[in-house]
Amino acid sequence: MTSSKIILTGGAGLVGQNLAIRLKNSGHSDIVVIDKHRHNLDILRRTLPEITAIHADLAEPGAWQASFAGAKAVVMLQAQIGGTDYNQFVRNNMGATKRVIDAMRSHDIRHLVHVSSSVVQSSSNDFYTDTKRAQEILVIESGIPCTVLRPTLMFGWFDRKHLGWLSRFMKRVPVFPIPGNGSYIRQPLYVGDFSKIIISCIEQNITSGIYDISGHEKIEYIEMIRAIKRATGARTFICRIPYRLFHGLLWLWACFDKNPPFTTQQLAALVARDEFAVTDWPGTFGVPCTPFALALQETMNDPRYSNVILEF
Repeated sequence: MTSSKIILTGGAGLVGQNLAIRLKNSGHSDIVVIDKHRHNLDILRRTLPEITAIHADLAEPGAWQASFAGAKAVVMLQAQIGGTDYNQFVRNNMGATKRVIDAMRSHDIRHLVHVSSSVVQSSSNDFYTDTKRAQEILVIESGIPCTVLRPTLMFGWFDRKHLGWLSRFMKRVPVFPIPGNGSYIRQPLYVGDFSKIIISCIEQNITSGIYDISGHEKIEYIEMIRAIKRATGARTFICRIPYRLFHGLLWLWACFDKNPPFTTQQLAALVARDEFAVTDWPGTFGVPCTPFALALQETMNDPRYSNVILEF
């Protein structure tokens, strides 16, 4: 076991939950997770009761800053992904990042792994994309030795927003709508593989470089949905509907839900037809790429954690 402290900021989300499990399984014993989502933290505490879980808003000063003392590395995960309030994106993607950087400087922590996003190179122009670009610039210009990872769409255990939500929705409705023809290329990345890449950065002391981490399999959105249906055994009927109608339904949903799981901006990003470079990250980080079908089966049917997906 290694006792070097590792801080995961925004660590109760999709990547953080998976990363914490794999850090522990890799022999790391001093893991600190800071997140403002109490429900997600409670799930993490039940899954890994031995780690330190701190409920705090990183955009505000507080006692959480003292927890950085003696840390070897920080993995920056906090991000506002969805929503309709631009100010929340600025607050959580930029304001919180500035405070984390300040805390690292105060405690002289010289190793940062920043989880950026492939969207920083996208043609999209939305709240998430704009503030993730600004967040990455803040990290790079901080002067702290850092590795920048730009993953594509991720899926895996504890997936609330992406394939996990789609799988839950699929089981609840008789008809599953697909916008337009559904032939939008996706490059889903298994979060288990991505977690191992982060661990490789920490253990190999990789403290520089910008790395595009895309899924190695390119799959049309509609085929991805069909694969989820097969993996979950759902009986829903997959139906293509006109893009404008789909957009209108999302807009109507947002009128009643201030934190919708899927927004019109995310729909626009889905159909933007961005394709990202497939790089040799397995060779760079020594992490084999898990085939999509195998990773999907593990996500949906693993008896250890698949049941937790339902409440995440």
